[in-house]
Amino acid sequence: AQNERNEFIKVENAKLDAQIKEIASLRQEIDALKARQQAVENLQSDRTTPVHMLDELVKHTPEGIYLKQIKQEDRKVTLIGYAQSNERVSELLRNLANNTAWLERPELIEIKSVALGSAGARDSKAVFEFSLNTLIKGRAVVPVPGTPKKTAAGMDAAPLAAAGQAAGQMASAAGSQK
Repeated sequence: AQNERNEFIKVENAKLDAQIKEIASLRQEIDALKARQQAVENLQSDRTTPVHMLDELVKHTPEGIYLKQIKQEDRKVTLIGYAQSNERVSELLRNLANNTAWLERPELIEIKSVALGSAGARDSKAVFEFSLNTLIKGRAVVPVPGTPKKTAAGMDAAPLAAAGQAAGQMASAAGSQK
């Protein structure tokens, strides 16, 4: 009778060991699903950041500045472009430092005088090529009701149209300065 009880206990222990292994694998699956859910939530919360960043750049880029390259790596954004003068670049830096809810800590990397157009041509224009870095704020401040709201409408057209207009204005202004 004791041997039967011992055998029953062994069988029940084996069943419990199998259940413990199953629970451990379920916990691993739950942890993996939670990690995936967190990744999706992070992507969802950050998906409008590029739209807001481009909107801020359109609003705060002064006339006489043409952005030829915008590159983002994590929170760091690198802007490369042309300006009619050093003062225009300074104004852009001030605007990005003080007037935007999405960008912070702009830092000028390089600025140099270049001639646009074919070498030795009469229509070549002297402009300043610049490079600067700025950071996207971790979580942007939500605008207070009653202030103008940022919209994602025209996400593709507005920045490109503004950049095209800026390039045209810069070329015509540089031509009139000569």
